[in-house]
Amino acid sequence: MYSQDAISGHRRGRPEPTAEMLSGLVCLMCGTDYRNAPDPEAVVVSHHDGGQILACHGTCARMACGSVNGLGETALPLDERVRRHRGDRP
Repeated sequence: MYSQDAISGHRRGRPEPTAEMLSGLVCLMCGTDYRNAPDPEAVVVSHHDGGQILACHGTCARMACGSVNGLGETALPLDERVRRHRGDRP
């Protein structure tokens, strides 16, 4: 497992999250694009402006929030996240 110092150092060294990261379309840590990845298991690791921020289950989630399972909250469906990112109204 990663030490807390390694996790904190990784967080400090990362650039600001992109719009896709803030919309839950791309992994916060590794950049996997959930729109193109075959069945990625994304977990909620944080929230921003009422939206969910996601990371890949496992190492990415652990580095983002300290738990391999994220916050234990169900992520919105991908089509809903895409719609919100585009600004479409339901």
